[in-house]
Amino acid sequence: MPSEANPSNAMSDIATRLASLSPEKRRILALALQKQGAGRDTFPLSFGQQRFWFLDRWSPGSAAYNSPVALRLTGRLDADALARAISEIVRRHEARRTVFLDLEGKPVQTVQPAAPVPLPLDDLSALGGAEREAEARRRVDAETGTPFDFARGPMLRARLLRLGAEEHVLVVVTHHVAFDGSVGIFFRELSALYGAFARGEASPLPDLPIQYADFAVWQRDRLRGELLEGQLAWWRERLDGAPAALQLPVARPVPRVRSDRGEAFRFAWPAELSERARGLARGEGATMFMTLLAAWDALLHRWSGETDLLVGTPIQARTRPETEGLIGCFTNTVVVRASAEGNPTFRELLRRVRDAALGAFAHGELPFEKLVDELHPERDPSQNPLFQVMFVVHPGTPAAELRMGDVRVEPVPTDSGRSRLSILLGITDGEDGLSGSLEYSTDLFDRAAVERMVGH
Repeated sequence: MPSEANPSNAMSDIATRLASLSPEKRRILALALQKQGAGRDTFPLSFGQQRFWFLDRWSPGSAAYNSPVALRLTGRLDADALARAISEIVRRHEARRTVFLDLEGKPVQTVQPAAPVPLPLDDLSALGGAEREAEARRRVDAETGTPFDFARGPMLRARLLRLGAEEHVLVVVTHHVAFDGSVGIFFRELSALYGAFARGEASPLPDLPIQYADFAVWQRDRLRGELLEGQLAWWRERLDGAPAALQLPVARPVPRVRSDRGEAFRFAWPAELSERARGLARGEGATMFMTLLAAWDALLHRWSGETDLLVGTPIQARTRPETEGLIGCFTNTVVVRASAEGNPTFRELLRRVRDAALGAFAHGELPFEKLVDELHPERDPSQNPLFQVMFVVHPGTPAAELRMGDVRVEPVPTDSGRSRLSILLGITDGEDGLSGSLEYSTDLFDRAAVERMVGH
């Protein structure tokens, strides 16, 4: 019998391999993600939270990192059940009732007691059709653009707009320090809780085994020593000699200190084009993310004339199964550096982007701020360090999930009037094909230039 088929031999082989590991690697493997809260009132910030805390101190009162969800609700709505459902989500997920304090010059997080979340109702039903829609849009954007107070909280606001007897718009706004944009968890829980409460039943959701603060403690314990040094070494080599900025043609002189004023231009691609892109991705052994990023890189190359292209993209730091059902700040940012040197064909560029993305994702545990601290690029208040252009692909929410009992749910686009970067291209890969928005700094670009870029 081969040794690997014998359980005793297999266990012996595993023990031998474990014994050969360094003490640091054995420590990392043994580090459990578990409850950490007994007997403590404050917790360290995760690396992601620390980044947003720093950005809030750098630019207080900014709404650039607000994360809104707006939903059009069609059908007979039970507003009390909806309010209870939102409050229960906040009770379940402590990250949404966490505040951030400065304790002797060091940021800490502390969880506030659970309390009902106010759900104010604005009745717009008396307005005419076009006026009603415009006013609803104005109020959604105003709620989206209102900043949060990290020290006072709460880190979530909700508002309900009544457009008619069976038509409402719900807007829920939080901050990226408490929410990584994974709306799937929010949709699923809101649907399950609203349905149960509308029927007069108790919550059907089990208690969460851990909370976000437990993850923050685990992450801090894990990311040090040998693991940290290995990640740093890879990124130092990968970004060696990278250009300080991507020189895109802008419509206005770059200000010394750039504001966060911005706009978003939305678009959709024909289903046929989406399917052709999907077929190209399959043929090249790439994902849709890689294929769309290669197209974005090709466009940036043509617009700037540069061949060394650095694009930031967010990734999920949910490396443990215990975190899959949690709402919190699990996003990290990595830099995908690809070369358009030598006038490559698009397929060749796609292969380069694929390899660059795989390398960046494999080393994505290193927090972006630690990378910036390590490389210490010259800080320029007019631009983001390491990259000025970002690319994001959002998974579409399946239509089957967009229901709350008998109420049909449809996402509503939001616009905070802010832009975190020079340009951010966001693509939604949904059941109806590809759609997206190009968010841009109005300090740098005008609408006409952005429309041309989207056309190209």
